[in-house]
Amino acid sequence: MHPGLLAWECVVFALFVCASSCFPLWQRKRDAAAGGDAKRAYIFAGGGVSTLSMILSVSRGTLGVRSFLGFPSELVYFGSAMWETLYGMVLAFPLVCWIFIPVYYRLSTNSVYEYLQMRFGSRWVRRLAAATFLLRQTLNLAITVYTPSVALHAVLALPHWASAAALTIVAIVFNLLGGLAAAIRADVIQTLTMVLVSGAFIIQATVQAGGPAQVISDNVEGRRLEFLKFTWDPTVRVDTLSALVGQMFMSVSIYGCQQTFVQRYCSMSSEKRVKRTLLANVPAVLILFSLSWVVGMALYAVYKYCDPYMSGKIVAKDEVLPFYVQDQFTFLPGMLGLFLGSIFNGALSFLVSNMNSLSTVTWEDFVSEAPAFKGISNKQQLTVIKIIGIIYALTIMSLSLCVGLVGGVIEGSLLVTSATSGALLGVFLLAAIFPVANGKGALCGMIGSHFITSWMAIGRILYVNDKKSMLPLSVQKCPNSTLSVLAHKPLLVSQNTTIAQIVNVLDKHVYNKGKDQSPIFAALMRMYSVSYMWYAVIGTVTCIILGVTIGLLTASESDAFDEKLLHPLVAKITRKMPGKKRTFTNIIKEKVVEVQEVEKIEETTLEVKSVLSSNGSRLFDAYDNNLQSRTRL
Repeated sequence: MHPGLLAWECVVFALFVCASSCFPLWQRKRDAAAGGDAKRAYIFAGGGVSTLSMILSVSRGTLGVRSFLGFPSELVYFGSAMWETLYGMVLAFPLVCWIFIPVYYRLSTNSVYEYLQMRFGSRWVRRLAAATFLLRQTLNLAITVYTPSVALHAVLALPHWASAAALTIVAIVFNLLGGLAAAIRADVIQTLTMVLVSGAFIIQATVQAGGPAQVISDNVEGRRLEFLKFTWDPTVRVDTLSALVGQMFMSVSIYGCQQTFVQRYCSMSSEKRVKRTLLANVPAVLILFSLSWVVGMALYAVYKYCDPYMSGKIVAKDEVLPFYVQDQFTFLPGMLGLFLGSIFNGALSFLVSNMNSLSTVTWEDFVSEAPAFKGISNKQQLTVIKIIGIIYALTIMSLSLCVGLVGGVIEGSLLVTSATSGALLGVFLLAAIFPVANGKGALCGMIGSHFITSWMAIGRILYVNDKKSMLPLSVQKCPNSTLSVLAHKPLLVSQNTTIAQIVNVLDKHVYNKGKDQSPIFAALMRMYSVSYMWYAVIGTVTCIILGVTIGLLTASESDAFDEKLLHPLVAKITRKMPGKKRTFTNIIKEKVVEVQEVEKIEETTLEVKSVLSSNGSRLFDAYDNNLQSRTRL
């Protein structure tokens, strides 16, 4: 590319990032006023976000910027199998509406994991669930930070560390100045930009390929569109059954048990509005999710006989979309800069909104219990939360340096999500719909679930050759004019040499170990070969079975909990079941009495009563083991 044109693209890139980052912060003072105080505005957006904005934000958080870059390359090189995960994703929304929303909207907690302590009376269950969320989101955000570096590397040969550092710095500034409302507005801007840019890609590529009919024909002939393939083999990377069932478990865990989304639900004004927003996300996700795959179909039709990866013009499969923009949009100055800005800003808004949730959970479930932080004001709490967010940003940037070793942004994201989803979904299902479960069972269920999925994941990494075979590609019709677009030779993404040496040693170990084909080793290899799409299912079932069994064996009167912590339908069924009636307690009344007896302060009593009477759906404001020393929202 000519230096002058490249400079212009950089200007467009910088302007778009600055504008889309500054505009969401424009109303931050109004956000604080709407929330009543700065901390509530930071965590819950002050309740002042429109339903449409929330729909776009949830949809955007569901897909992330990884889909924008990763799904097109997935279709070009591996086909449409991952596209079918849409089935499970769509089914998850009504399940979350029916199972979790009736329970969550009664809460008035800053962290959804506090519900587990209320239900099981165990801080360890709460902390283990919170730690699972923190681990999953930290690793997923490392992949998110890595994503824009792929595009910037492909076009500008910018080192991975440089783009990751720039993204982290901007995210820290945004995190210090804005809150959840600003992050939601940034999500809306990013979603609309991605739709417009993707539409431009589809139109241009379709015209160049010869029309929609030709695009579909090329993809069918090239085996890129193969749906409803039931192999009944759990070792297959993904087929229709694993896409439906496995993704459904993962998605229910994400939408129903993840602070990032529950935090958004609780910021809405009513339970009815939450359900309406979630169900409205079904068509939104259908369109946004499929859009990237249609881009992939158009790309394949353009490069069917001249693949840039096979010809050596890109060094990673995820670079095919940036290469296409640079190759085919030279007639439209600024398009490349807008594309790069969209990728960068998409990762930025996703990182900022998740940093908000990570820092909130860390504060509420871990740091706030430290003696040094007892009794501090809301303003001081907010300062600590923002400092925690900065620490997370730096940690995520460091982890992103290793993402290039995983094998693609989609592969890495699914592996992390599936391996951690089972325990999280299992313990929330135990809490909401299994009255026999107690704290001991929930804790053992989570530990057992983590053990089995971690064992399978580590065994898969160490012992299974997980390299995917690409579908047929060709370079037989590559003209020199098309393949000379990149003015520089692409630089390999930096890899840690120590890690690379360890991988080589492990490969040799696996090769030598594979010679010992004992029955036990063969059985283990079969288990390790199970696709990561099934990890969430295995983890959830393991957690529920262990939790229910141990709950039945260790049941005692001390396991009593407030009946309203169960799903309303489950509570109704439980009351009508024959046999010995389960003992329930009333946490609300006990906690109010406890506060009255210990404090003996009339103002505190009036405050608790006003909270309980102001909104009938928020029943548990009074629940707090440390109500005397902590400030509740």
